[in-house]
Amino acid sequence: MTAKLTFENVTLRYPIYNSHSLSLRRNLVGIATGGRLMAGSGQVTQVTALDNVSFSLRSGDAVGIVGHNGAGKSTMLRTMAGIYTPLEGRIERVGRVATMFEVGAGMDPELSGYENIRRMGMMLGLPLKEINARIPEIEEFTDLGDFLQLAVRTYSAGMAMRLMFAVATCTTPDILLVDEVFDVGDEAFKERAAKRMREFIKSSQIFCLASHSPETIAEYCNRVFVLNHGTLREISVSQLKSEGYGIESHAG
Repeated sequence: MTAKLTFENVTLRYPIYNSHSLSLRRNLVGIATGGRLMAGSGQVTQVTALDNVSFSLRSGDAVGIVGHNGAGKSTMLRTMAGIYTPLEGRIERVGRVATMFEVGAGMDPELSGYENIRRMGMMLGLPLKEINARIPEIEEFTDLGDFLQLAVRTYSAGMAMRLMFAVATCTTPDILLVDEVFDVGDEAFKERAAKRMREFIKSSQIFCLASHSPETIAEYCNRVFVLNHGTLREISVSQLKSEGYGIESHAG
């Protein structure tokens, strides 16, 4: 099966209630750093997170998504994954999707590391027999030892990241969506994760990475999408490296 991900005139909006009680300054900050605000009826203001976005991704595409803080990068990834449903437009998604978003996504802090491995594996669509067969590999990669028997709430952010990353990369998806995962964890883990990620990208058909690092995107991606207040345009990797597009000084 050949993977495919297509957006046709996709628009995503969400409401902000009691917006008239916000100060003018906070409204201006929202306009400067997020989606476009639209006046609504009563106390409801609509935020246009994605505005008439269209693109087509095929097997072999590795896309870097850039933009200032709040430009819509994470929203874009979640819409690609099917977590958010657009108000307008059409999305065609062919292939199995795997995501790596914020630390702890999909994990239950009260469950042990082993229980969370099975939980996250099932969320990826893996049968329990296959998950159990991959546990030794996950144990080795995370290097968490006896901590895998403890509740995840006892883990540091770096430990949780190791576990999430190991499970997410224990099987190869058709479409891989990643949100700034390279900036989490200690240096030793980053090196191991980068090596594994390169192998993972080569084996998946479509790869999308939201990042503030032009160097990271240049290393892993062959296409670049720039988001600005929910609108999208494509530039070349060389343009990103030479011009930066104001993404270096922001995080998140």
